[in-house]
Amino acid sequence: MEMVLDVYKRPFDPLNPVICMDESPKQLIAETIIPIPCSSGKTARYDYEYKRCGVCNIFLACEPLAGKRMVNITERKTKQDWAYFREKIALQRENANKITLIMDNQILMSLDLSMKHFHQLKQRHCGIGLSLCTHQNMEVG
Repeated sequence: MEMVLDVYKRPFDPLNPVICMDESPKQLIAETIIPIPCSSGKTARYDYEYKRCGVCNIFLACEPLAGKRMVNITERKTKQDWAYFREKIALQRENANKITLIMDNQILMSLDLSMKHFHQLKQRHCGIGLSLCTHQNMEVG
């Protein structure tokens, strides 16, 4: 954890950005009963019943010191989706010398599984290095 805090203390440097990255599966739900809108003196009312419409996966990358965010929504979380999102981050920061990614431990466990996909993508983008740090709680809940 101390290592992550030291990374957060770094000053803003566009050539060496610090990017927080996380992913989260989310349920897609629809209401089955139309909510009752609020009226004078009464709050809006919602029923707890819902219809499940599947799931999606949200990838989020934010660069707090630059005030930038990148979101990618996929139907599932695969090694290829994960590698593709990291490639998108690298493409957004083409002029960077080194990109430091801060991720939670769960992502790191699957990192080695997707590295072969990432290395195939990285061969097209020589010159951008990725540095990895971990952080437990990211913006995606």
